[in-house]
Amino acid sequence: MEEYLLKVDKVQTVFKTGKGEITSVEEVSFQLKPGQTIGIVGESGCGKSVTSLSIMRLLGKHGYVKNGSILFNGKDLAKISEAEMREIRGNEISMIFQEPMTSLNPVFTIGNQMMEGIRLHMKLGKKEARNYAIEMLNSVGIPRSEAIMNEFPHALSGGMRQRVMIAMALSCRPRLLIADEPTTALDVTIQAQILELMKKLRSQSNTAIILITHDLGVVAEMVDKIIVMYAGQVVEEADVFTLFDNPKHPYTKGLIGSIPHIETHQEDRLISIPGAVPSLQNMPTGCRFHTRCEFATERCLQEQPNLIQLDETGEHKVRCWLAEEEAYVSRENKEVFV
Repeated sequence: MEEYLLKVDKVQTVFKTGKGEITSVEEVSFQLKPGQTIGIVGESGCGKSVTSLSIMRLLGKHGYVKNGSILFNGKDLAKISEAEMREIRGNEISMIFQEPMTSLNPVFTIGNQMMEGIRLHMKLGKKEARNYAIEMLNSVGIPRSEAIMNEFPHALSGGMRQRVMIAMALSCRPRLLIADEPTTALDVTIQAQILELMKKLRSQSNTAIILITHDLGVVAEMVDKIIVMYAGQVVEEADVFTLFDNPKHPYTKGLIGSIPHIETHQEDRLISIPGAVPSLQNMPTGCRFHTRCEFATERCLQEQPNLIQLDETGEHKVRCWLAEEEAYVSRENKEVFV
């Protein structure tokens, strides 16, 4: 039996345009065990959502996985037929999408959309499926769930639509849940309720979770391991404690430094990262972060660093020339003293 439920190995996702192919995600690799939660963080445009859509194979007619493999329970999702993928999608792998208004069909009621997946994958009758859908709506904190079943998406607020999407994603008790900004547009009370529901699913069903978010507070509370993405690449990967206590990549340090703390004085300025994520059509040479990095050297401008292991376990990885040199010096000193 596979130790890992999901193994993403050197995935490259491209999109066809009138001017040729554009690479959106490059050499993304990570593994996920049953019951484990991985957080993917980074600014908008860093490739987080495209990575998740590559796993779900929902890239549209212009996008496809060009290189690499996505092994789910031993099957390569990049190579199986669309019919096989439909059996897995929504059943064994579910996704909470970032924008609920475009994810719900405006011409069908909430009840119709909830029951479709339940009846298809759980093989329930119409009455049982309706009762189960109402139960799932109640579980995500939706009041008047029976009445909501007869409503159309436009009649609900953004937060309510988001909760409907979460209920739909959780209804078939998936083996893998991909949550793309699941608590966006929700107030803090409902946010806590949704996170608690995801924890419950993980503990009861041993569900693995990929959590994509900008909120590092949610990441610190929910995940076992964090992947930091920048400009379509993984720039750092570590367990949650190591990453917050000992970040190595300048980009990771900037993200963590921009979080306000309770002990931050009113007159203190938060750290900000200058500039913006480069466009896909105009990636800088060398390290992709060098245009925004205060520590960039001539080597950073010319050569692209590899993702290297910093510790003996191989759990902490970083893509940075400075961190690589620091790790080399540290190893050399350790050997001298030994």
